[in-house]
Amino acid sequence: MVMTPEKKVKTKVVAQLKEFKDLYYFFPATGGYGRSGVPDIVGCYEGRFFAIECKAGNNTATELQKREISAINRADGIAWVVNEDNIDSVSRALKGIALGHI
Repeated sequence: MVMTPEKKVKTKVVAQLKEFKDLYYFFPATGGYGRSGVPDIVGCYEGRFFAIECKAGNNTATELQKREISAINRADGIAWVVNEDNIDSVSRALKGIALGHI
């Protein structure tokens, strides 16, 4: 089975998430009854809601995804786009949460 570039990013993000004890995350279903534009991974760590949109290469978030990410950030959650270039932002953000900096 060939893994898509975006799936590779998701796999690396999940590996980082699993390094943190008592962290909750899931991949929300979209389409049908789900809400379009919701980031790929949503979760909670140390009482903080976070959401991660995974992209690969030069792909960027759609306008709908950007609106959802902005809405989460306005609601005092933490949401951002991760790709191969900033994959380490996941661990940095979660460590920032644990330290109370985020």
